[in-house]
Amino acid sequence: MISSKMFYYSLIAFIFASSCNENVLMKENSKLPPPKAEKIPYQHKIHDDIRVDNYYWLRERNNPEVIEYLERENDYYNKLTIQSKPIQKELFFEMKARIKEDDSSVPYFYNGYWYITRFEIGKSYPIYTRKKDSLSANEEILVDVNIEAKGYEYFSLVGINISPDNSKMSYAIDTQSRRKYTLYVKDLITNENIKTNIKNTTGGSVWANDNKHLFYTKKDPKTLRSNEVYRCNIEFKDVNELIYTEADNTFEVGIGKSKSNEYIFISSYSTLTSEHQYLNANNPTDNFKKIQERIRGLEYSVSHYNNFFYIITNHNNSYNFKLVKAPLNNTEIKHWTTIIDHRKDVLLEDIELFENFWVTSERHNGLNQLIIHSWDDDPSYSLPIEGETYSLYSVYNPQFTSSKLRYSYSSLSNPPSIMEFDMYSKENVILKTQKVLDDDFNSNNYVEKRIWAEATDGVRIPISLIYHKETKLSKDTPLLQYAYGSYGITRDPYFSSTRLSLLNRGFIYAIAHVRGGEYLGRSWYEEGKLFKKKNTFSDFISCSKFLIDQGYTSSKHLYAYGGSAGGLLMGVVLNDSPEIYNGVIAAVPFVDVITTMLDETIPLTTGEYDEWGNPKDKDYYNYMLSYSPYDQVKNHAYPNILVTTGLHDSQVQYWEPAKWVAKLRDYKTDSNVIFLHTNMNTGHGGASGRFDSLKEVAKDYAFLLQLEEQVD
Repeated sequence: MISSKMFYYSLIAFIFASSCNENVLMKENSKLPPPKAEKIPYQHKIHDDIRVDNYYWLRERNNPEVIEYLERENDYYNKLTIQSKPIQKELFFEMKARIKEDDSSVPYFYNGYWYITRFEIGKSYPIYTRKKDSLSANEEILVDVNIEAKGYEYFSLVGINISPDNSKMSYAIDTQSRRKYTLYVKDLITNENIKTNIKNTTGGSVWANDNKHLFYTKKDPKTLRSNEVYRCNIEFKDVNELIYTEADNTFEVGIGKSKSNEYIFISSYSTLTSEHQYLNANNPTDNFKKIQERIRGLEYSVSHYNNFFYIITNHNNSYNFKLVKAPLNNTEIKHWTTIIDHRKDVLLEDIELFENFWVTSERHNGLNQLIIHSWDDDPSYSLPIEGETYSLYSVYNPQFTSSKLRYSYSSLSNPPSIMEFDMYSKENVILKTQKVLDDDFNSNNYVEKRIWAEATDGVRIPISLIYHKETKLSKDTPLLQYAYGSYGITRDPYFSSTRLSLLNRGFIYAIAHVRGGEYLGRSWYEEGKLFKKKNTFSDFISCSKFLIDQGYTSSKHLYAYGGSAGGLLMGVVLNDSPEIYNGVIAAVPFVDVITTMLDETIPLTTGEYDEWGNPKDKDYYNYMLSYSPYDQVKNHAYPNILVTTGLHDSQVQYWEPAKWVAKLRDYKTDSNVIFLHTNMNTGHGGASGRFDSLKEVAKDYAFLLQLEEQVD
């Protein structure tokens, strides 16, 4: 028997469809023609090859004609989706209603204060607060972001860091969405900002133990590569001393502090290689020392406990990483002693150190595990977790002396819970579970499972999926398939209250854990990069065909979604297998691979060579060219496509999706729609407020629902 909520959604859809004259989503051969970008041929020449780019001019950000074209695209989108405005509004208020607006974080105690982040009803941004000694003490507001954000279309405040004596706070602000942060320092005694206004930083900073010296990193103004480390003495506000420059343009640099608060680290890193320097936090004007000189292909990360640095590394072909330790005064590789050796079937991802315990985050057969260890060599054990579609990770645990581990657990059907595990008593306590303000929501109403597809080379590919238990699985079931598949980033199954709006309308949601991430270990990543990158694309297509063959859906009801590098994935599958999708959403898509990777003047190019390859090398050029979505657009039928971007995107420049859409329109042989929607106020991450971001999700979902109503 269908639930009242399901009936309500079905009724809304019926009324919505009935109110439309013909198709809910107009065809591109309708009376309103799509925008056309002017063709101005531009030749790229390299390796005796010439590529003609008719839309290269769209990269002229300050050209009024470029802005006018983007606005025409937005107008076209708005006019052709005018009938979807009611359902967009319905979706927005529906998703917003599930959020507990007057919410707060689980308090954590550090250095004499309880810290709490809270939200107020009707407000988009957090309020950061603290209370001295006791939760019953008076609240001290560190910063109310709602006040700071007034008057800005976009606002991001990051990097809050309290000085060791609790008297000062550093933080950073970006109002353009280019991830170029201005760093400030606030005196918490007078509640006024010290006249520190440091522009073009990464947003992060580290206090030395003298409460005067602040370390921070700055970006190259053009490429936005983090390449410089500065030290300033806030008692002399205009003195900022450059202490390290990362000269290798394939590396970036960051600054951090050990959980023990005894050491400050400068970390240089590229895709394949890392290098760390350390400094005693009590002596901030000393020189940094290297832990281990960089060696191409050597990756390592560093933590501190007592007389040793504890290092997670891939040294000596430990591709799934191992744990070693090094004496503080003899930190080079030759002094490393193995604590946990390399394992072929277990990926060692992270380590959390406490005074009496240490915890490793590991991944076996795709599933997260937290393993508890004792410095007294008591037997290690893992936190008991059931199921195959969950996300499990350690959260912020700042107290070095604590015996309690805080971690987060969620699954596709279970909202996130912050748990606290006592490593002495083994008692597990739920501190907070995210509330879903929906009377009809019950985790038991949803089916979640992990299934396995077969890749073209016979490798098994895991798929995590979820659907409402009353959804009938057939060729008429709509299914949204998502994947990312790059940089070794793993998209674990997680709960989403916004996703309920699709699930309750009969959609299946599937995450394809394709090669290029690390879901099945480091080798899973290595098999989806450089000259093996095409495995990522073929894996996704294999998963789609498997879902169709197994009767979960059909090509008339199958939809694909991916963003950024996942948008590249969408571009490739659209060129290679357009016939198996009814619609595709590509968010901030990286689609002009060759042109971008040949341009060292824009962000993210030089640091990406070890991920995609350097097209200055002819072999890489030919391989990348063979899949680059913009270069491989074909004269064939494409499904319906929604492309989204932000004018100020610093990760994938807006012109990539703009050029791609213009070329798709020129080549495609069908009458399906292609939309380009550019947010003229934001960048890669979209809207900054917690409610404005829901409006973007509502647009995506409305696009899918329109297409479902259009199918006979």
